[in-house]
Amino acid sequence: MPPPIATIRKARRLRREMTLPEVLIWQRLRQSPLGIKFRRQHPLGPYVFDFYCPAAKSVIEIDGIAHDMGDNPGRDVARDAWVEAKGIRVIRIPASEVLRSVDEAVEAIVRACGGR
Repeated sequence: MPPPIATIRKARRLRREMTLPEVLIWQRLRQSPLGIKFRRQHPLGPYVFDFYCPAAKSVIEIDGIAHDMGDNPGRDVARDAWVEAKGIRVIRIPASEVLRSVDEAVEAIVRACGGR
């Protein structure tokens, strides 16, 4: 079942409005490191995930400070539970780690998605 139209529209908007850490990660993931393909701002059901690796059935979320504010931690738990119930793994990386070393963050993502 395809995602709702509103989710697809949100994904398109988020692709245009990516954060700096997301842009830095995407610059490397879009080159399909070790032949692993990734999608950015990928809609699944009612949610849009920062990145998705179909081969590894994994979503990658780059968590900025907003993820710690208000009711966002609870919403993240609900999103994670929903996607994990679909058999998809969630990989969360703090945006601060991406900014500290984008290469290490990308290496961790590629490793988690089956690369060596």
